[in-house]
Amino acid sequence: MPKREEKSVTEQPEKLDLRSFDIVDYKRRELLLLFPEVRTEGGKIDFDRLKLALGEVVDVGRERYGMNWPGKADCFKTIQTPSLGTLLPCRAERVNFDTTENLIVEGDNLEVLKLLQKSYLGKVKVIYIDPPYNGGNDLIYPDDYTESLQTYLEYTGQVDAQGKKFGTNTEADGRFHSKWLNMMYSRLYMARNLLREDGAIFINIDDGEVTNLRRLCDEIFGEENFVATIIWQKVYSPRMDDTGISPDHDYILVYGASSEFIPNRLPFKQNERQFTGCDVETGKRYRPRSLRKEGKNSRRADRPKLWFPVEAPDGTQVYPFKPDGTEGRWRMGRAKYNRLLAKGSIEWVQTDIGWQPYVKQFYNPNATMPYATIWPHSEVGHNHGAADELKALFGDKVFDNPKPVELLKRIIDIGCGSEVANGEDDEDDDIILDFFAGSGTTAQAVLESNNEDGGARKFILVQLPEPLDPLNKDQKSASDFCDSIGKPRNMAEITKERVRRVIKQLKDTDAEETPSLFGKGTPYQDYGFRVFKLAESNLKLWNADVSNDVDVLVRQLELHIDHIRKDRKQEDILYELLLKSGFPLTVSVEELQLAGKRVYSVAEGELFVCLEEKLSLELIRAMAERKPQRVVCLDRGFDDNDQLIANAVQLFKTEGVTSFKTV
Repeated sequence: MPKREEKSVTEQPEKLDLRSFDIVDYKRRELLLLFPEVRTEGGKIDFDRLKLALGEVVDVGRERYGMNWPGKADCFKTIQTPSLGTLLPCRAERVNFDTTENLIVEGDNLEVLKLLQKSYLGKVKVIYIDPPYNGGNDLIYPDDYTESLQTYLEYTGQVDAQGKKFGTNTEADGRFHSKWLNMMYSRLYMARNLLREDGAIFINIDDGEVTNLRRLCDEIFGEENFVATIIWQKVYSPRMDDTGISPDHDYILVYGASSEFIPNRLPFKQNERQFTGCDVETGKRYRPRSLRKEGKNSRRADRPKLWFPVEAPDGTQVYPFKPDGTEGRWRMGRAKYNRLLAKGSIEWVQTDIGWQPYVKQFYNPNATMPYATIWPHSEVGHNHGAADELKALFGDKVFDNPKPVELLKRIIDIGCGSEVANGEDDEDDDIILDFFAGSGTTAQAVLESNNEDGGARKFILVQLPEPLDPLNKDQKSASDFCDSIGKPRNMAEITKERVRRVIKQLKDTDAEETPSLFGKGTPYQDYGFRVFKLAESNLKLWNADVSNDVDVLVRQLELHIDHIRKDRKQEDILYELLLKSGFPLTVSVEELQLAGKRVYSVAEGELFVCLEEKLSLELIRAMAERKPQRVVCLDRGFDDNDQLIANAVQLFKTEGVTSFKTV
């Protein structure tokens, strides 16, 4: 048998990395970008050089302020372990799959967050989550840091194995708070990467873990990026059966991704009749406001530098004495006073106590005011009302303690693009992520907000398919409801069905309000969502951790003769490749026929994906002539034809294809 010639490096396509985003590599590259002088051979980091570069900023002491708990070190192992899973498209459960940009993902949210890293890094404007409050009966994710995907597959019955199951967290476990912190830390860490620099996260919590959550967020998001602790009045009346003090509120912690996050403001309607003056220079209406500070912190002792004389029209020196004769202070410093004086914005009035200076406060029809940290139920709803909202959709109580839609709408108003905040049109296509989706309130709030103001915001929901037990009195209604609609008994089905019903309700309302014989005249709204489900990778990957036993290695090799899992379709493989190539799951995909074969054109031709098992030079040439930037093909499509591989590499290179990879 003739010896096969060795192929040169230039004749070999690259292998597509099927792992999720490598957070360690990303952080290392970011650090080397900031401090190239700390690079060592092989692109590693010399920490001694890094300490020199940072000088006295480095804390080398043994005792440091911070938060520690059992298992924290293992959280980093979880964070640093890439996911080998994938998200399978489920067209049968979608609404408008090919056109919508909304997503509902069924799966363990930690694995899903890992898989979203490449495609959604720095793209999410608002994250809202309502995680388990750790009340003892809440579902807590497994306290396991080595087999996250495997545990999920066992939990959902996708594989036959014995492993740790999801369960409740009780104080009898001995690690009550630690287990909750372990569950939250890795998820918040991964979520932080998805936020835009001007984005923010809003987290619902109660008294049980609010202190720990605040310190956790200080560490992950930075204490300097804390925005507010909102107090939401979740009930409309006290609990009469409470033997202590009725807990009438929950908290919402708000953190910005950076200092670039600026909360939107509320419109503030000024009383135009109070602005009785008219400025000679500008013609603008104004009202005089005393230059002397009034009310709180108005003493000289409060701001000593704001005690100084200003000159009255008659040349006398006027100090900010209060009406009772005590020393007060001005509202501003001398420099700002002089600027306003030069602009004609200072007005002097002769009073019983002599000349007094006033600042002209001009009428502003677009005035705004900040949101307050106390949100009464009369403004944003309460738990009982939220339950009624859900019951109106489903006809029965199927979910405990949903959040009111108005509460989520206010969060969207504060965190997303706003005309009120900037005085001009801002982005209205922000992404809102909720990875503890529950019944899907976030999706309803996004859809209704878009319907009300014509926005194009998008939602991504992630929900664990938590089984519903018909023998559990608290889950019986939800379980029976799933039976009634012919769906599996799990929480994710409730999430999807709620969004379907909200979409139908909104479409029916639109049709009533804007009737049209020809289906035109109604502004386009994205009334849809794509469904994806967490699963093992479509492609069997080499397991380097197996023993060196000959029989084990033989079985491993046999598995990879056909490395695509059974029953996986081309579309399943396509979306895994898109996700792990950095494309969003809602990217445009067009199916082409080239040389009699199916080729997927992604993002208007930026990427070509061909998953055919028999490739030809004619097909390679047809793809190259379309000049995509990137091409991905199956390894086995070349059938070990070295000449075809070499021709493909050269053809793509000649036509300007910057990346040719195989899987």
